[in-house]
Amino acid sequence: MDELISLFPTPFLRCPAALSRPLVEGLITHFVDKATRDNNSSARLSHTEMLKPSDSPLFVEAAGLITPKLVDFGAQMFGERIGWALKEMWVNVLAPGGHQAMHNHANSFISGVVYLTPTHPGSQTVFMKSPGGHDFAFRNDHARVTPGPFSADKWISPAPSPGDLVLFPSYLMHAVPPNRGERRITLSFNAIPARLDSWGYTIGFTG
Repeated sequence: MDELISLFPTPFLRCPAALSRPLVEGLITHFVDKATRDNNSSARLSHTEMLKPSDSPLFVEAAGLITPKLVDFGAQMFGERIGWALKEMWVNVLAPGGHQAMHNHANSFISGVVYLTPTHPGSQTVFMKSPGGHDFAFRNDHARVTPGPFSADKWISPAPSPGDLVLFPSYLMHAVPPNRGERRITLSFNAIPARLDSWGYTIGFTG
């Protein structure tokens, strides 16, 4: 029997209800008014400054729930259960009509999003292959094509509920289409491992 093998897949972890409703509501109440920093991709997107978990008891509580998931996800990425630390956290507020341009996250290894409010179906986070990837130079791309995991260049993440968490490698490109719903609020973060060891060549990281 023929066997189709998914070779070197990209990991993506979805954790429903990772944060409780009271914690989600507390984050919204405390941080929305602090999201005053403009974003270059859209005049209707703002965010807080980059904060450390220790900057807020709410972040400390959220980090306590997120960190075990980072250890689980890191074991899939690096083949070993090692310590992980949240390097920075921030809250995004996307007003109706706003969008987030395609980007990835530098200086980190795992990035994540916690959805704090309902998300319009047309504004779910979109993940895409890197523009400088390893695809053929000539594509088969027309109206009759049926995209699949090996041919598609975009993937729309599942519909989230408030409190849901997603984790992904920081190099993965992602974007948010124009928001056709109510105000969309998310908590984003970057994480680094305590150390990486390549046959005796060990490097440590600090937040």
